[in-house]
Amino acid sequence: MKAAIMGYGTIGSGVYEVLLKNTETITKRAGEPIEVKYILDLKEFPGTPVEQKVVHELSAILEDPEIGMVVETMGGTTPAYEFVKRCLETGRHVVTSNKALVAAHGTELLEIAADKRVSFLFEASAGGGIPIIRTLYDSLAGEEIREISGILNGTTNYILTKMYEEGWAFDKALKTAQELGYAEHDPAADIEGHDTCRKIAILTAVAAGKEVNFEDIPTEGITGISDLDFSYAARLGVSIKLLGNCKCEGGEAWMEVAPALINAKDPLYSVEDVFNGILVEGNMLGMSMYYGSGAGKLPTASAVVGDMIAAVLAGRQPKPFGWSRERMTVHAAGELRRRYFARFEGSREQKRDDVRETFGQVKWIVLEGQDEFAVLTGEMTEAEFMAAAEKVAGLRQKIVVRT
Repeated sequence: MKAAIMGYGTIGSGVYEVLLKNTETITKRAGEPIEVKYILDLKEFPGTPVEQKVVHELSAILEDPEIGMVVETMGGTTPAYEFVKRCLETGRHVVTSNKALVAAHGTELLEIAADKRVSFLFEASAGGGIPIIRTLYDSLAGEEIREISGILNGTTNYILTKMYEEGWAFDKALKTAQELGYAEHDPAADIEGHDTCRKIAILTAVAAGKEVNFEDIPTEGITGISDLDFSYAARLGVSIKLLGNCKCEGGEAWMEVAPALINAKDPLYSVEDVFNGILVEGNMLGMSMYYGSGAGKLPTASAVVGDMIAAVLAGRQPKPFGWSRERMTVHAAGELRRRYFARFEGSREQKRDDVRETFGQVKWIVLEGQDEFAVLTGEMTEAEFMAAAEKVAGLRQKIVVRT
């Protein structure tokens, strides 16, 4: 199998490295060698092992009949979407790690791949090196998936871990994440929750077999989380994690991306640093958990190479994979009844009666030296919470409590 890699950055170079270092194992598993013939990139990479493989135009790949597979690791949707589409239309297998591409154009690209009898695979697009997509589609094929909840972004998990364990402020944790290469110069996709949003959309689509529009998912990042929130969390014996959530019932989904309070008994509580953790609940299996490196050069590249092997084995008879064009009805998870952690300005004594009248029985948390107090509410919808909070007045923070 002759292959081309489009985009020779962190992941693309990682794929090349995995193919070189594990050549014998990969050849044995695939039944034939997988050789990279072209590297499509704007740069030249002089003095490197790939120097003679570099091309700058997609036509070099499309006009070579030897190329049977293309790996897309450019990121983003432009020009990735057009390049991938043309590769599929000309009968090449495509493997990608690009969650933005899959979330925005996955339905169309899956249809083209099926029509051309080639594979379009994207294991590395959600969960990095964690084998979650194939697990949902193959290993759990006999399950009705009721819930998927996960820590799906290593950057935000690193930031929140440092804020919780080291007492760092958000800005310091973000700056350190950037210095270590965990966060981009423009970290908005991570810290605003957009990356997690695309990943939970992909996982839900795979599990349900229906298209999920990521733009329908209510999304909140971690920029509103402060070190003071973690002071309350420590008092309560809980932590704060950014979660992508989906609860499915009757062919519909209740979804969101938002920070949540997690207690120490929850399996996701111990997922720290840049690691990811995904909980999946099936109607027969019950709860199962998948944990590992959610990002990084070699873990992500390992997932890409696994897809490359699968594509070689499938050949021109790939089994059905992905989801249909039927659109999943997505509701805001805030319609469900959950508990909330809330901080209000003022003293407990001043607002005791207002809180009891609007929220009923609550758990109070007061930190010394603060001009505020916090409560844990009973179960209610988000609309009910906001109506009650407006009557109390002075809401400073609202975080869902995962139960």
